[in-house]
Order: sequence, then structure tokens, then C-alpha cells
Amino acid sequence: MDDDFAEWDDESTIAAIERALSIAGEVVRLEADEEFPLKLRDARPDIVFNFAEGMGGSSRESYVPTFCEFWGIPYTGSDPLALGVCLDKARTKETLTHHGIPTPEFQVVESPGQLRREGELPVIVKPLHEGSSKGITQRSFCTTWAEVETEAARVVERYKEPAIVERFLSGREFTAALLGNDGDGRVLPIVELDFETLPLDAPRIYGFEAKWIWDRPEKPLDIFHCPARCSPQLARRIEEIAMAAYRTLRCRDWARIDVRCDEGGNPYVLEVNPLPGVIPDPAANSCYPKAARAAGLSFDEVILSVLRAAAARYDLRVPG
Repeated sequence: MDDDFAEWDDESTIAAIERALSIAGEVVRLEADEEFPLKLRDARPDIVFNFAEGMGGSSRESYVPTFCEFWGIPYTGSDPLALGVCLDKARTKETLTHHGIPTPEFQVVESPGQLRREGELPVIVKPLHEGSSKGITQRSFCTTWAEVETEAARVVERYKEPAIVERFLSGREFTAALLGNDGDGRVLPIVELDFETLPLDAPRIYGFEAKWIWDRPEKPLDIFHCPARCSPQLARRIEEIAMAAYRTLRCRDWARIDVRCDEGGNPYVLEVNPLPGVIPDPAANSCYPKAARAAGLSFDEVILSVLRAAAARYDLRVPG
């Protein structure tokens, strides 16, 4: 399976964001390619709406905001440090653990010989620096240490980066969309994943197959419930740890945080995504827009809310 471009947005998403931003003023597209730094310097926009995933390297999501700061140009979203930390799953989890925010136990494997055969099985094996379920397949769910060693070796060879081996949590899974900053930051209605919609013999994970193969426009995978079907107590706890992770990792303006429960129903933070995917088509399984719609926000309103949250940090006024 070729997942090289799984993180990148397609033209329909780019066009939808452009249309939404045009409500507030003139929009200029600046592709985040090798010419971007000089194009940015010459264009000097009032503010950059950043949703560039970058090309190559563990700091790729930091390139655009770094050059915005270099040229003194305001931009939306998290800063280069937060983006770099969040793209490194181990650094994210180390930070969360230091601050007492629950996240599953893990180890980083740079070569198969480094694997420590300790801790609970099963585990999930995935690339250290990828998103959008890139590198997470049915093989990522490992029930023996021999499987772990084989999968870690595959990840290291295929993605040219370390593998992270994380304790698998057998409970329910959720994702929380966050919008705004201190004072007006909030968690949008929680999205729950329904693994009963997966093939019967498939591990209960939302991996590459579920996202990009089994879920097709002609036969959508009805895997999400929003709002989540959980008790007020569990919803409150998910909101609390999601907001704590958001603030601890110094995310800004928006983010999506994946949460999964253990066998006792206790929620843990799996990953923090400060550049959440936003596919505009309501028929698509895109969690952030789905949560926003449940909160009564249209796609345009979400994009403009992020823009306004960022503009407020720079004391800029957004028309409209």
C-alpha cells in the first residue's frame, strides 16, 4: 500500500479553505515548496493560514511557521516548537507523562536489536514521525514479540525513521477537536469510533485500511458517532485530559487529540494533532469538521474561527 501522500490535502480541501478565507479578504495561495521562503517574503500577507504538512524530515510541519517568524509575518496555529514536538510521538508522550497526563507506555526502536521484550502485549507498532494513520496497518497490531520485532524492522526500513511500540488499549476510542485559546478555548462535541463497523477479523484500530481502503465514497464506512455515546462523566474526563494536553504542549488556535480507554474505561491520550485534517465534504469521515457540525459550525465558520483566534493573538482585526 502506497501511503506516501496520506497526510497531504487534496485540491477540493484547499479550494474550500480558500473560499472560506475569501470572506475575510483577498487570499493568495503560497505552496510550501522550496520557493516558499522567498514567495512569502515578497507577498508579505497580513496573516498566513497555515495547514502545510511539509515535505520530509521530522520537523517538516515546522517549516512554514518558522519562515513566518523569520519574516515577522503572523500565522495561524501552533508555533514551530509545538509542531515539532507533536510530530514526534515519543517527545509528546514524554511531555504528557511529565505533567501527569495519562498516555500508554511505550518504547522507541531505532533497530530491531534495540527492542526490549518487556511490558504488556498486545502492542501497536507505528512510525515515530507520521500522521494520518501513515504506517499504521493491520500488521501494526502485534500479539507476540516476534511480530513486534518483524513490524518494527519493517517500519524502520520503509519510513527511514524509528518505530514506536505502544501498549494497546482495549477500550473505546474517541477524538476531541479543540478550538480557540486560553479564555475562549473549548472542546467541540466528542467523536467516537465504532469498531463494530470494521471487518470481523480486523483488529480494533483505525488504521490505513479503515481510513483509505475500506472507507470509499461509493461505500462509506459508518465508523463515527458524534456526539459520542458516552456518559457525562466520561465525556467530562475526555475533555479535561484533551484540554490539559492542548495547553501542556502549547497548541494554539486549534488541534485534534486522539483518546483511547483501557479495559477499565480510563481515558489516555494517544496522539496530539496541531494541524488537524479538515475535509469539507460532510460525507467524508473527517473528524474535525464532523465535530464542528455537531456544534452548529459550518466549514466556513470553523476556518474563520481559527483565523480570528490567531488574529486576536497579534491584535489584528478580521473583517466580517
